[in-house]
Formats: sequence, C-alpha cells, structure tokens
Amino acid sequence: MTGTFGGALEARQIPAGEGLLVADATGELEKDGNVLVVKRIHVRYHLKIDPAKREIAEHVHSFHADHCPVARTIRDCVAISTSLEMEAVA
Repeated sequence: MTGTFGGALEARQIPAGEGLLVADATGELEKDGNVLVVKRIHVRYHLKIDPAKREIAEHVHSFHADHCPVARTIRDCVAISTSLEMEAVA
C-alpha cells in the first residue's frame, strides 16, 4: 500500500522518497477454531510535506487503497484502514 500511495503522491509532484513517506502497520488477529487469522490491518502513514500540498495529499490518501493490488486482493476478507499524519517541511 505504501508503494501505491507514494507513487500516486510522486505523480502529483509530491516527493515521497528518501524517508519523506514512512508507514507502520498493525494487524489484529482473531482465533477461527484453532487458527489465528488476520481480521484487520491499520496502516499509519507519516509524510513530510510542503504545507501548500497538504490538500492534494489528503485527496490521494482518500482513494489510494482502491488502486493498490494488495489491498484489493485482501479487502474482502481483511478490514483495511489507513491514517495520514503530515509534518510540514520547507
């Protein structure tokens, strides 16, 4: 998902490489019989960004998962959520 989000940002002239975009993910497991299965995944993005481009980044964040191959593959069996934290850089 991070690659899809970063690529969509870069396509809109928002730099996402070299540590400007980082992500961490948390998965929640539930027992299904005797098997642990992933039920939910939350991805937290941290983006260092020019404040003038915040609105564009928020827009990209709103739809990027729909264009991510991994998210589209698992979304019918694993709930996926994301959040975006932005830090202003000059």
